[in-house]
Amino acid sequence: MNNSPYILAPASVTAVMLKVLAALLPGIAVYVWIFGPGLLVQIVLATLTALAAEAAMLAARGRAPGRFLADGSAIVTAWLIALTFPPIVPWWITVGGTAFAIVVAKHLYGGLGQNPFNPAMAGYAVMIVAFPALMSQWPAEGLTAATQIGLIFGAERALDAITAATALDALRTGLHENAATATVAGVMGASPAFGHIAGHGWEWIAAAYLAGGLYLLQQRLITWHIPLALLAGLALTALPFWLADPAHYASPLFHLCGGASLLGAFFIATDPVSGATTPRGKLIYAAGIGLITWFIRTFGAYPDGIAFATLLMNICVPFIDMKTQPPVFGRKDGR
Repeated sequence: MNNSPYILAPASVTAVMLKVLAALLPGIAVYVWIFGPGLLVQIVLATLTALAAEAAMLAARGRAPGRFLADGSAIVTAWLIALTFPPIVPWWITVGGTAFAIVVAKHLYGGLGQNPFNPAMAGYAVMIVAFPALMSQWPAEGLTAATQIGLIFGAERALDAITAATALDALRTGLHENAATATVAGVMGASPAFGHIAGHGWEWIAAAYLAGGLYLLQQRLITWHIPLALLAGLALTALPFWLADPAHYASPLFHLCGGASLLGAFFIATDPVSGATTPRGKLIYAAGIGLITWFIRTFGAYPDGIAFATLLMNICVPFIDMKTQPPVFGRKDGR
């Protein structure tokens, strides 16, 4: 039996959201250190848009905005959008994606606690489908703060000079364009997008997300089921393909440290509203995200699949929860 106390004071939504924001700070700090301050501009844009959209929808629904604006849920959505969008994406994409997340994915379904889809991932998915080229432009190494801010607010984009592919995008493009001769080692050796394990600098960002995720676990804001199952689903799906043909399939470690894997495992898939709620259900839900992510990264048209995988598994959550409900105490029929 666990140690006392057995009855804990309920945590407010505001307290939970503030801890989530605090857990994101290490990842934001490392991100800015590697890619520059463009991310901070995107965070400000997304936050202001989220609060404005939240206030407008609350007013339209006849709700007093003060208490709901202060709960921090809209800000968490805004920060996740800023962290998943390229830091030099035009300002109107960040504003549009954030507004869609709050207005459509959150409030049109009833507001906080009612949304069946993760709002941040819904906003990301709409923007990358609508504007794939702009959503694939990441800052090249050494891009100055002034240049990044200029790009966000409308400066001309000389692509070869200012943008660089992420490791996932570089690997997918390199293998698909030269399918007969390209190898993983050859693509990684020829592109500056790659670091020691995954993308250049992304290993450190992943480590920072891991640190923030461990803080959430320590604070008991999330359980181990979803992070472990998602990362295991991703790694165990990649493992047999990599062992069978390492020349054409990236290693499990590359997938774990690349892209939004750690951010997705600890901060996105763990959304308590749109994710599974039962212990077994969480394992199935998160493992499905990991599995679908690998297939999208390897065979799909988009370099990272966390957003689409999360939304697809969000659809399955009601069925998963229904089929994984623990039996009622004292009954043998499982109902």
